[in-house]
Amino acid sequence: MDLMTKTMKRPEPILEIDNLRTTFHTRDGVIRAVDGVSYRLNRGEVLGVVGESGCGKSVTALSILQLIQKPPGQIEATAIRFNGKNLLDLSERQMQRIRGNEISMVFQEPMTSLNPILTVGRQIGLVIDAHADLSRTETKNKTVEMLRLVRMPSPKQRLDEYPHQLSGGMRQRVMIAMALSCNPQVLIADEPTTALDVTIQAQILNLMNDLREQLGTAVIMITHDLGVIAEMTQRVVVMYAGRKVEEAAVEDLFRAPQHPYTAGLLASVPRLAEDSRSLKDRMRLKEIPGMVPATTSARQGCLFADRCSYVTDRCRIETPILEESTSGHWTACWETEKLVANYG
Repeated sequence: MDLMTKTMKRPEPILEIDNLRTTFHTRDGVIRAVDGVSYRLNRGEVLGVVGESGCGKSVTALSILQLIQKPPGQIEATAIRFNGKNLLDLSERQMQRIRGNEISMVFQEPMTSLNPILTVGRQIGLVIDAHADLSRTETKNKTVEMLRLVRMPSPKQRLDEYPHQLSGGMRQRVMIAMALSCNPQVLIADEPTTALDVTIQAQILNLMNDLREQLGTAVIMITHDLGVIAEMTQRVVVMYAGRKVEEAAVEDLFRAPQHPYTAGLLASVPRLAEDSRSLKDRMRLKEIPGMVPATTSARQGCLFADRCSYVTDRCRIETPILEESTSGHWTACWETEKLVANYG
């Protein structure tokens, strides 16, 4: 009985976001960048967060670390718990001890995220010095060790080089080395393969996966690339217009999506038609019609309603409730049964 209970025990979360709302007060009104998002990250897990640009993926990550400028930004949540501690209750000084130390982030586009007037070694060393009491020699050795860990060619030579002297893939390795320099428990990777060619993308993803297994770090993988989601993650959160619309194990999501937006994303992915022998045999890529609603407008009903082929009058009036339709599969849609029947 004890063994069965242990086997069925729910994985232990290291990070929990509960009803997060992040808004920006502008001259045009209140922008609801994140609107009531909740999800958890389990220890040692890779959680994918996917959606179109502007859906709130990155703002959610920045809100976790409280890197939203106030004003105009404002963060509200029931709780953002890290190891059971509510980060919203901490002072700025306490958060500084957590950022880059216990929770690290790989920001988008390393060319703009790295300081162009500081050498690579200096930038990584600053992170190490902020959280560890090491001598200058020890910091330098640690920096070389981190560059070697991320498989940077000639790591000692790179210490005195500037970001513009490195390729895109090498700059991304520097960002990862910087993020992992203090052995964080949680790594937030925000579009870590953007602007990289396919070969370098594969190398970076393999590197991150190896480092996760080696260091035991839990990862939030933010991306709009479903190929990255399929390869790297165990569970997936799908966001649309600042809200979470679906969450499931990655196999379940790809096999049987239960929200029309998710189904639209999967249908828009190019596929090689093995049996196609001529251009006319090839199927046109499917697209999601319409536009994402403005985040300053009234948010009544389902935000995907104007782009959805399953829409009903209820969808335009009532906001869908996020419910567990099947075990471990959560969906915010009033017409899930119709989608499942048609998709099957």
